[in-house]
Formats: sequence, C-alpha cells, structure tokens
Amino acid sequence: MRRIPALVAALVIALLTLPVGAVAAAGAPTVKVSASEAGTGGSVVVTGAGWQPKVLLMMLICGRAEPSRGVIGGTNSCANADARAVTTDANGGFSKSLPVVGPPVPCPCVVHVATVTGASQAAADAVFTVAGHPVEPLPRQVGAGRLSVLTDPRLHGSSGVLTWFGAPPARTLTITVGNLGLAPVKDPVFQIGTAHGVFAPQWEEQQWRGSIRPGAKARVELPVALAGGAHGDYTVSVRYGGKVLVEQPWGVGRPWGVTLFWVLAGIVVPAAVFRVGMAVVDRTRPRGPGGQPSGAPRGGGRRMPDLTLRMPRFGTRETRDQPPSAPASATLPWFTPDADPGATTTATTTTVTVTDPDPGPPDTGAGTPTTDTTKTKGNT
Repeated sequence: MRRIPALVAALVIALLTLPVGAVAAAGAPTVKVSASEAGTGGSVVVTGAGWQPKVLLMMLICGRAEPSRGVIGGTNSCANADARAVTTDANGGFSKSLPVVGPPVPCPCVVHVATVTGASQAAADAVFTVAGHPVEPLPRQVGAGRLSVLTDPRLHGSSGVLTWFGAPPARTLTITVGNLGLAPVKDPVFQIGTAHGVFAPQWEEQQWRGSIRPGAKARVELPVALAGGAHGDYTVSVRYGGKVLVEQPWGVGRPWGVTLFWVLAGIVVPAAVFRVGMAVVDRTRPRGPGGQPSGAPRGGGRRMPDLTLRMPRFGTRETRDQPPSAPASATLPWFTPDADPGATTTATTTTVTVTDPDPGPPDTGAGTPTTDTTKTKGNT
C-alpha cells in the first residue's frame, strides 16, 4: 500500500520535468497572442505549441468568428492580404509577429492559424479585438453545413479514338471543398452544368459519397460527359445549395473522323446510284428483234454498262472485212513492160474483121474481095 503514493509522486515529478511543448503536443494545438486588443497599424506576437514539427502554418486575423464556432464564412471573412507564414520548430512550436489589420467583416475577431503542409490538417483560434473595428453579434446558429471550394478545379482525362469518330467526350472534374458550417455534410448532391457558348447550362445531379465534418475539407471527383459529336468551347459549372461554386472552361476538339466519313459517303453513294441507274435503264429500254434490247451487244447476255474507256478503232467494217490485196509486181520505174530487156519476146496477133453493113447481093465467088488484116506487134 505504501508503493501507491510513491508511484503517484514519481509521475507528478516526471510531468513537471517534461518540456512545455511536449505537454501541449499530447493534446490539440494551441495559439496565444501577446495582447488581447490592438489598433490598426500595430502588431502582436503570436505563439503556438502542440503543432506538427517542421510544417508550414498560415496566420491571419478573421472577423465574424469565435473559437467555439470557428470562422463563419471561411477565408472570405479574413484579412488575407496581410497574412503571415511561419514554420514550426522540431518541438511543434512557433513565434511570429503579425500586423494588426481590420478584417473585411465586423468583429468578434480571432487570430486564426491553420496548417498549409503536413500529414494532417489542423487549425486553432485565439480571441482578439481590433480597436475601433465594428462589432456585430454572430448570426444565429443553424444545424446545417455549408460547402465552399478551396482550390482551383481541374479536368482530368483524355479523348480516345472513338471520340474522334463522334463518341461522347468525358472528363472528371476534381475540386477541393471545405465545410464552413456548423454541422457535418453527409453524401452531398452536386449539380453539374455544361454550357456551350452563350447558351444556358444544362444541369445534372451527381451525388458524392462521403461525410465532411465542420471545418474539414475533402477532395471531390465528379464525372462530366457531353453529347455525342459535341465540339467547341464549353463551360462546366458546379452548383450546391442553389449557389454556383466553380466554373471551368473546356475546349472540345472537332470529331474529324465524322467529317471524313461524310466526305467518303459523298463520293461512294453517287457512284453507286449511278451504276444502279444505268442497270435499271438497261433493263427497261425497248426490245429489238430477237428479244434483245435495241443497241445491246451481241451474245444476248445482259451486263452492267462498261465504264472502261476504250480507244476507237479506225476504219469501217467493210474495210476490215475485205481480204488483203495481192502485192504489186516489182517493176523498175524506167522500164515499161514492153521495154524490159529481161522480158521474153511475145507476139500478139489481132484479127480485125470488117463487115459491110449492106450485104448486097450474095457473092458468087469472083466479085468482092475479102481483106484480111493481121497486125503483128512485138520486139524486133
């Protein structure tokens, strides 16, 4: 029994000998200011403990805030232009001077410190009063969360071969949202709108599965798709609770595969129609003798019109049907057939008989003489 008081005394001594930063590190991070009130133009020293070691922090003065309720309105209620950055030491502590500037909204005010880098997100507030700055009561607390976009949106994805031929282009919109309300947001339903040019967006509901606690943030990925064959300049919008959170432009390329298809169709289809038309004309034109169409080719077979160009054949059918003429005899030009020295002497006898048109009385044998003329032609 005497060992129990001795053990308790040892634990008390051990806690007293621990560094102050180590004690604070066991709980939530803390923030303190050197003065609880200061006027615009002055400065205060902000110290903190219990933070992650070697992380970057952001310090700024925010209005419409309380440590118990946080900053209502998020960073829109803070003097962002006069914020200061500080890095914690190895023990998770820091100390930095902060200029006093009035926030864009009325007080109550706080000095808000939040992590920029680190494995986990953390934030802490310290009550502070800006002398001479307006003060208004905080709005009535309601049990609903409110989301706000914390980072710029990004479209992820690329177009494939099918998109080049008119398939619907699709992307994934990624945003980081924070819950600025006082209640958690569970399975929020976002509205995704796509607008082409000056036309109004067409909204479509997308539900994100998850829960966002007050003051926490989450990365939300929402699929976005357009109609088939869409191209040009589009705008993607995200709306939640009747308020547009973000807008992101999206340039969609033209589906050139569809254009190529229509060009080929404009060439092939007229050619096919022409050939079909010629076949119909060949079947419906009047028939000639023998049951064949007039002007049809010999052979009786019906065939498609021959579109192949053929070279014309010279000459008429009569000329082509005549047999080839015999070759002329080779005769020297300076000799006639009669004067050819190598030719054989030929005698031609011509007999000419002269008949009297008036026969007169019959010849008795001693009256009229008969003349027999014989001409001999040849070479001497």
